[in-house]
Amino acid sequence: MKFKTKVKKPEEQITPKKYTGGTLATQIVMTVLAILFLLPIFMVFNYSFKTKKELYLTSALTLPSSLQFENYKKAFVKLDLSTTFTNTFVYTALSVLILAFLCGMTAWAIARCKGKFFKFSYIYFLVGILIPYQALFLPIYIIGYRLHLTNTRYGIIFMYVATGISFGVFLMTSFMSTVPTELEEAARIDGCSVFKTYFRVVLPLLKPAMATLIIMQSFQIWNDYLLASLYVSKKNLKTLTVVIQSLFSSQTSDYTTAMAAIVISVLPIAVLFLSLQKYFIKGMTVGAVKG
Repeated sequence: MKFKTKVKKPEEQITPKKYTGGTLATQIVMTVLAILFLLPIFMVFNYSFKTKKELYLTSALTLPSSLQFENYKKAFVKLDLSTTFTNTFVYTALSVLILAFLCGMTAWAIARCKGKFFKFSYIYFLVGILIPYQALFLPIYIIGYRLHLTNTRYGIIFMYVATGISFGVFLMTSFMSTVPTELEEAARIDGCSVFKTYFRVVLPLLKPAMATLIIMQSFQIWNDYLLASLYVSKKNLKTLTVVIQSLFSSQTSDYTTAMAAIVISVLPIAVLFLSLQKYFIKGMTVGAVKG
């Protein structure tokens, strides 16, 4: 038996859609907005290669006459970036890892257990989002001082975890409702324990939510100034943002070196975002559609 394939006539073939007025206007607006968002980044990057004379005599959009890589060398030495960069990386990495570990398991328990205790716990974490930690600086510092957590690495990591866990649990709980329970039931029938079910079945399905949590908390912790300046006063424990701020004091100002330091501090977060971008977008869209 032979099958005949029907060849479409030229007029029946699918033709690409033409731009409408609304689509073109939307693209123009989005292009202008993208330029406006990229403009400050270009200005910082441009200033980091200028001399001090060019900084004051030329506009922000004028390219430097020659690339001053000396600014980056000054930033590395003047701000002791080998120490401050390491401190910031350690604080961020450990805090985010602890948050991802705790928030994932807590959200799984809240989403799967229907008892009053778990409902109250979820409301408790939601209340934590409504109160910004900036408004609680005094009690946070008093607690940290009495527990001997100030001027210690584990102290500031503990505070970052405590101030970020509310949002993490909320985000992971919203995403957890999209994870099918049938896979967990099948794992239990096969003899998996609670921990095996979570780490081997549930956790691999949480990659988009985990990536979203890691990126957002990394942005928050890496760029934090208030909590880091409150909890740390020792020079060997300070973070990048605290040290960079010293270049903008009223007595002395070295803007070209400061801009070079800002560029250096942005690079790790930019690499992290580009690495987890596809998971981040998926996690944000899934959580928004079904939560």
